[in-house]
Amino acid sequence: MTHKDPGPAGAGGHMEEMVLVVDDDEAVRTSLSSLLRSIGVHVALFASAAELLEFRLPDVPCCLLLDVRLRGPSGLDLQAKLGKMDIHIPIIFMTGFGDIPMTVAAMKAGAEDFMPKPFRDQDLLDAVRAALDKDRVRRQNLQKIDEIHANYLTLTPRESEVMGLVVAGLLNKQIGGEIGISEVTVKIHRKQAMRKMKARTFADLVVMAQQLGIRKTGH
Repeated sequence: MTHKDPGPAGAGGHMEEMVLVVDDDEAVRTSLSSLLRSIGVHVALFASAAELLEFRLPDVPCCLLLDVRLRGPSGLDLQAKLGKMDIHIPIIFMTGFGDIPMTVAAMKAGAEDFMPKPFRDQDLLDAVRAALDKDRVRRQNLQKIDEIHANYLTLTPRESEVMGLVVAGLLNKQIGGEIGISEVTVKIHRKQAMRKMKARTFADLVVMAQQLGIRKTGH
């Protein structure tokens, strides 16, 4: 049965980060919940992969503490399923004796870390903190790309065309000859593109174009 903790002791209603725990041992889930709440994070507990898949992930930094061996679909099965669903959160596998082959498979599939049982509380907390920080950075980067994309959509077709040629390395005069406008007009469109994209320098514009996957346009 899915269980969502009310939150860290003394915490308000605002959730800043969450750890998802999937383990079919209730005692383990309860123990991990108490430990994780002690560092100020919200915790959601699940007894199976199926329970987690029914859970709506909050829009906050998350990580997943996942037992390799579960009743029903295994931890590796859940890892693969999340990947197919385009859900990318750091996964820390909890493994028992004799699970080395499964651990290797999990790491090759992109797991963040693994904790052999029994593990020290501090080792687990350190791994969780690193995973949450990684997911926070990932989310921040995605947000930046979304903002860049939103700015790009404000460009006119001509400004977009000029931007593509600028980041491809063409000079203003070359761009003018390429698309049949004057060099002065190219400069105007280039300036407008820089302003709308909120690019302070040409290097900024190139990085933004790379993040959007923009190459030379107009062909």
